[in-house]
Amino acid sequence: MTSVARAPYSADLTVVHVPVADPRVRPLLRELGHEYSTRYGKDAHAEISRYPDEEFTPRYGGLLLLLLERGEPVAGGAFRRHDATTAELKRIWTHSAHRRRGLARRVIAELEREANARGYRRIHLTTGPRQPEARGLYLATGYTPLFDTEADPESIGPLPFEKHLAVTTPTGKAIDL
Repeated sequence: MTSVARAPYSADLTVVHVPVADPRVRPLLRELGHEYSTRYGKDAHAEISRYPDEEFTPRYGGLLLLLLERGEPVAGGAFRRHDATTAELKRIWTHSAHRRRGLARRVIAELEREANARGYRRIHLTTGPRQPEARGLYLATGYTPLFDTEADPESIGPLPFEKHLAVTTPTGKAIDL
């Protein structure tokens, strides 16, 4: 079952929260699988299926969202519960025909907002060492690298990042913890 989550960012962009089984998620999984296989030369299915689909549902502390343009998925991402106060971002994706439009930044902002609304105070994520555009995205959106940024990424393995979320008061004022 699908539900519309928020008002559109613009007349043509809408955010929806969906289960992994929603057919609109297929392009996300297909393109991520292709990216992983191309960059790392291994079976992408293992990475995509590492976490059970239910971990990306509100019942289990997670969420999967898509950014739709005229009803078609153009970007998406998810988070899962890492621990009681930390969400872990996963599956950040922009459709190959829609890159360089700032859509991934919009997805991250929406995931952060949703994680904050669910009581998470920190976000954790990792990206592969052969994904420099993802590394750049996380640095540009305020994530702190938990690795030596001067080291060869291949010598590190998965690159971990974190970001602490501000708590919003009932008046809408943000408080850093």
